[in-house]
Amino acid sequence: MRKQGPVDQNLGLVFLSELVGTAMLVLLGCGVVANVVLKGNKGFGGGFLMINFGWGLAVFSGVIVSVYSGAHINPAVTLGLLANNLASGNEVNWAAVPVYIIGQLIGAFLGAVLCWLAYKQHFDIEEDPGAKLGTFSTGPGIRHNGWNLVTEIIGTFVLVFVVLGFGVQGGTDAGSPAGLASLGALPVALLVVGIGASLGGPTGYAINPARDLGPRIAHALLPIKGKGSSDWSYSWIPVAGPIIGGVLAGLAAPLLLVAAA
Repeated sequence: MRKQGPVDQNLGLVFLSELVGTAMLVLLGCGVVANVVLKGNKGFGGGFLMINFGWGLAVFSGVIVSVYSGAHINPAVTLGLLANNLASGNEVNWAAVPVYIIGQLIGAFLGAVLCWLAYKQHFDIEEDPGAKLGTFSTGPGIRHNGWNLVTEIIGTFVLVFVVLGFGVQGGTDAGSPAGLASLGALPVALLVVGIGASLGGPTGYAINPARDLGPRIAHALLPIKGKGSSDWSYSWIPVAGPIIGGVLAGLAAPLLLVAAA
């Protein structure tokens, strides 16, 4: 497939690509959490490292199936690449930005619904509302809005900054529509495993507004027995933190990565 410029993509296909990729990401990512935390599962009690690897493989799968759009599958990545292109003086297709983000949010919602269908019986027998919510969205180990926000900013900065670093090292324009897909799915997947293992403990490392918000909406709307609160008072942190971290990484990359190169 030829490398596309920022203004010659079919936005309908971009939307579909991001929807499918983000749905795959959330289905498999929330699925590994459900397998570990909901009683009666074969993977019950598998631990945080199993969740780390599961999310990494979820990212791998999401990137593979969303190659047309460049496999952003994350509004923080989309906005980070936008900031990087603006800071670098590159051409930007502004019309594509909302298409990416809306596709990601709808895909995340659908992926969460599919996860619930796959684990319906286990949701029914699980008595802990926190375990049910934790399958859909993130929550802090120690609740402190300021520090939780800082953790999400740092984790997402690492994600976007290293992704852009992959592009510099490999001579690939990660900020182009070919984007993450041109880097290969495996390096991005391993990066997500590393972020989860190193920085995931305090907040559950959303590092992706769609990954948290779409499933949280699904949790609120689905007829889940004994589900309890969707914790909307916390919900802004895994949205704002990743956006701030992604944009900061995009702005920093032209200075720091070019200097390093």
